[in-house]
Amino acid sequence: MSHQDGSRRRAGVVATLLVAALALSGCTVVTDATAEGRPQAHTPFPAEINDKLNVALAEAMTLSGASGAIAGVWAPWAGEWVVSPGTTTREGKDQLTTDMRFRVAENTRAMTCTVLLKLVDEKKVSLSDPVSTYLSRAADAGDVTLGQLCQNTSGVADYTPQLAPYFINNPTREWPPLEVLSSGLALERVAPPGGVWADSNTGYVLLGLALQAATREDWNTLYHRYIFDPLGMSNSSFPSATETKIPGPHPHGYASAMNTAGQLVCETVHDETDLSNSMTWVAGGVVSSLGDMRIWAQALAEGRLLSEKSAEAQWATVPLGPDAPTWQGYGLGVQQWGPLRGQAGAIPGFLSAALTDPSSGLTIVVMLNNSNSGAGFVQSVAQRFASIASKAPSSGSEAAPLLELPWSEEQALQSMRAGAVCAPPPDVEPAPAG
Repeated sequence: MSHQDGSRRRAGVVATLLVAALALSGCTVVTDATAEGRPQAHTPFPAEINDKLNVALAEAMTLSGASGAIAGVWAPWAGEWVVSPGTTTREGKDQLTTDMRFRVAENTRAMTCTVLLKLVDEKKVSLSDPVSTYLSRAADAGDVTLGQLCQNTSGVADYTPQLAPYFINNPTREWPPLEVLSSGLALERVAPPGGVWADSNTGYVLLGLALQAATREDWNTLYHRYIFDPLGMSNSSFPSATETKIPGPHPHGYASAMNTAGQLVCETVHDETDLSNSMTWVAGGVVSSLGDMRIWAQALAEGRLLSEKSAEAQWATVPLGPDAPTWQGYGLGVQQWGPLRGQAGAIPGFLSAALTDPSSGLTIVVMLNNSNSGAGFVQSVAQRFASIASKAPSSGSEAAPLLELPWSEEQALQSMRAGAVCAPPPDVEPAPAG
């Protein structure tokens, strides 16, 4: 059997299991007011939509090398699809459940910038404040502002490419914020402050330190006060740098080793489940669950936690470079994909995406427990889900909205396939501790 045939067979098996599981859930139409007050039809999508979502997730698992996935799609007018196929470990037997927790990676950025905007609403800081206002030792950052750090327009270089091999090959190492910050600031600037968009975890670490100084509070306190507690996100947390275990039930996370040149060594896979989130800190350190991320995605897209002025500021986007499609943009810690708003991210062991259309309420959350293919891959998976679910007919009296997406399911599929790296290897080696 060829690798391609084997991949198709695995995808077919997973899809079959998903269909069977959904068939047991019944088809009674029930609606309730979800956390944001929007009625949601609690019924499976029509068989054709379900089948397409199942196949899309099965292919995503195969392409990414994930042993399991947790995913949900909610269309208020039509129904929902909530699944957790696969096993918690490679070659394991324990099945995933939809309430398991996982590392949300760059989805943390939107939370960090929402905290910033809450502080703006409380008149404790301003988006135009230079970071040096709060960090006297940040002379290397010049007159970079808090808002530019959130929008990735600070011009500060990203430390991640340089340190990625160390993160993957030794995931439990604790990285003091000043250490990773120094690595990023030592690199040449990519642009003047306020110029072009350039992704930078360095900028978020700098922002995190500035807001800690401004509030004299730690980030666990800030996330709970401004995000988790107001939204009732009881399965979400921000572990300390020394807390390497994921709290609560969770799948294992995997990534291939990386050489010093930053190239993946596909045949060597590390278990990255135990990890110090200090490698990304406020750019990627939050742990959450499917249900909590659904609540968060909807609140974020609607700007429900913020004043009208701050919500508008968060979603005032800049282009993602000269070659990026015009329907993509980056706001304050957030991404816009056509009508959909949210974020996608990668941290060693996990990929995740959470996005919502604030007009129709269509919401997608997906997690895969292998990070090799990166944030762009899981973004494409979520876009494929959105394309499929956008065509779901109404299951009740509410008319189906006309949701126009600037991509097709086929285009999202091709993007998934182009972004996939590393065929699933047969064996797993634990990453070295210490």
